[in-house]
Amino acid sequence: MAGLNKVFLIGNLTRDPELRYTPSGAAVSDLGIATNRVYNTKEGERREETLFVDVAVWNRDAENCCQYLRKGSLVHVEGALKLESWEDKNTGEKRSKLKVVAERVQFLDSRRDGSGGGSTGVQAGSDYGHDEAPAPAPARRPADPAGNGSGPPRNHGAPPVAAAPRRPPTPPPADEDSEDIPF
Repeated sequence: MAGLNKVFLIGNLTRDPELRYTPSGAAVSDLGIATNRVYNTKEGERREETLFVDVAVWNRDAENCCQYLRKGSLVHVEGALKLESWEDKNTGEKRSKLKVVAERVQFLDSRRDGSGGGSTGVQAGSDYGHDEAPAPAPARRPADPAGNGSGPPRNHGAPPVAAAPRRPPTPPPADEDSEDIPF
């Protein structure tokens, strides 16, 4: 039977990202994310539960996270669960912890000042184009139903193209009908 190990989280960073390098030179960043779940009890009382999750981001994506994210930043993380096990040095007991290994980190904060944030995406993981710099996601074209290759272009390992700086959209003139806007 096939298995599935996929995690999607949206939450705020609980601390500034920490960057370190492995002996082989690979960058790794540890993110702490807090997610909230709101539910009602049988008695109708509204409750909120907070879950704290550790996330590992690798290579260039780790460096990008450290450069652009800060405590409180809102992020969307897509990844897989990994069980880490070790022996406690003080007690000798076996310990374990679940963490997320990020395959994709998307920055959800808008740029309030020049210090970071931005609605950008970063692909993470060794098989996911980890040398891409954060850039606004390109507009998507519908896939070609005939399958003749005229669908959206793919960027498999090609160097990233620098994107123009994002500017806030200009409001439409007052005489235009808002229903004519294509989005």
